[in-house]
Amino acid sequence: MRPASAPKIVLILGSAPDAVRSREWQRAPFDAIVAINNAWRVRDDWNYLLHAGDFPQSAMPAPELARDRKIHTASDYVPAQNAYGGFVYAGATMSLTSAYWALHTLKPDVLAFLGCDMNYDQAGPTHFYGYGNADPLRPDVTLQSLEAKTGRLMISAARQGCICVNLSRLNASRLVFPRVDIDALAEWSPRDAQLRIDSVLRQVDEAQLQRAEIRERTLGYYFPTGEYWLFLDQIDARELRCLDDLWLAALGRKETAPTLECSETVWKVAAAR
Repeated sequence: MRPASAPKIVLILGSAPDAVRSREWQRAPFDAIVAINNAWRVRDDWNYLLHAGDFPQSAMPAPELARDRKIHTASDYVPAQNAYGGFVYAGATMSLTSAYWALHTLKPDVLAFLGCDMNYDQAGPTHFYGYGNADPLRPDVTLQSLEAKTGRLMISAARQGCICVNLSRLNASRLVFPRVDIDALAEWSPRDAQLRIDSVLRQVDEAQLQRAEIRERTLGYYFPTGEYWLFLDQIDARELRCLDDLWLAALGRKETAPTLECSETVWKVAAAR
């Protein structure tokens, strides 16, 4: 049973095979369910559907199912992701985009993820409906390290007063969030959420975090329309790889600390401006 005083929990529901586990769950403890692309098929009590620009009309929910629910497109989620630095830094895949939209719009205490592990190396179907396009694995300069991008999200959320958790039971996940069992999550109090937020913030290496934020501002890879692919000639993939290393180092993953060459690059760029 959900505590009388409970944190605001938003479920981000993706399309990995593990997503179907949520069909067994009660609506509590979720204040809202955000479905990504085809994930609206998993449960019939979702509140929001966010879909990519190339999502086919034939895959959309029927009008009667979409009634009294909200469907969001780029005109809604681009400004939200821009509020957190834009697609180049936040990562251009719908799991991340939907999460930043939820942070910006719904302002939860907990962002709980299921079906968003982005692990396509295992054998068998890639999605609950069979085989689909592995969006994060496309050749994309913003997705060189999914661990770094999810780490950036976790830090951004914690600084806003929100903890990101992974409800998946899959052995492998590209999400760096702590794993939580759904039954345990249903019993959380606001204090339980805050303790976990504090734990994430204590984990952060503030010096590396500052370096990552300085690098982002210095590089200036910000494109308000979200159409970063029109400006690829202005984006240096090596610089973004170095930036990913800084975000991982900010999480205390010292084995991924940037090389001296990467460390010097941002200061050379800054000095030239």
